[in-house]
Amino acid sequence: MKTLTPEQEKALARQARTVSFVIAATMILWMGVQWIGGKLGLEARYVFLADLSALAAFIWALVVIYQIWRKRRNN
Repeated sequence: MKTLTPEQEKALARQARTVSFVIAATMILWMGVQWIGGKLGLEARYVFLADLSALAAFIWALVVIYQIWRKRRNN
C-alpha cells in the first residue's frame, strides 16, 4: 500500500473543507429561500428551483466525499 505524500494530504484536506463549506452554505441558503418564499408568497416553481439547486449541491458533495474516501482507502 502506498502512503499519501504531505502535498496529497493537504489537497484532500482542502477538498474536505470545500465540501463542508458547500454543505453548510447550501443548507443555510436553502432554508433562507424557503423562509423568504413563504413570507413573500413566491410561486412554487421558484421554490422548487431552489430545492433542485440544493439537491444538485448535495449530490456534488456526496460525489466528492466518495472520491476523498476512495483516495484515503486506497492509500
